[in-house]
Amino acid sequence: MDNQTDTTVIAESFTDKEIFTKIWTSPRAVIKYINDNKYEKFVAILLILAGIARAFDRASNKDMGDTYSLWTIIGICVVLGGSLGWIAFYIYAYLVSWTGKWLKANGDQKSILRVLAYAMIPIIVALLLVIPQIGIYGIEVFKSDGDITSAGLVPNIFFYGSMILELVLAIWTLVLCVVGISEVQKLSKGNAILNLLLPVLIIAVPILLLTMFFSLFN
Repeated sequence: MDNQTDTTVIAESFTDKEIFTKIWTSPRAVIKYINDNKYEKFVAILLILAGIARAFDRASNKDMGDTYSLWTIIGICVVLGGSLGWIAFYIYAYLVSWTGKWLKANGDQKSILRVLAYAMIPIIVALLLVIPQIGIYGIEVFKSDGDITSAGLVPNIFFYGSMILELVLAIWTLVLCVVGISEVQKLSKGNAILNLLLPVLIIAVPILLLTMFFSLFN
């Protein structure tokens, strides 16, 4: 009688709810399920929400409150961020697929876009923290010299605590991106990180060189 142990691994299956909960504790298993099953149920809404989240982040980093009113900023972030922000993800997914060929990687644009959408879940959660921040401080959140200390001890504790939490969520988003690219393109974590950076370098380096070139004539 053959006593050899059966080592066949049964693929995990996840419900819709489990995808959003277990991606925090078992990211590779969830992303593998998403990739293997071409799970696209929430891709569109995730990309829209991620576009809005990135728009609010840029609005704060670029001190848009110095120029625009609060409602204008909210409108720009929600309307333009939601309707146009996802285009950047499509372009980025294409570039990741393209540069991945240099590393002999697998994965087409659609499969990369799919896992990137789910990797944005932490940043989308961070978007929920922006609402009470605006409620407490209003336009000051988006100003270069905004007053975010006069609301009282408890609101200030919440504000700085939420900033720390946003940083943690941003880091976890990067982790999910690395895991996702590693799984889809069958790359090591090191090469996955490299391939996430290559599209940025492809865009940033020519812009930098052109800026330096034209600055020579000014």
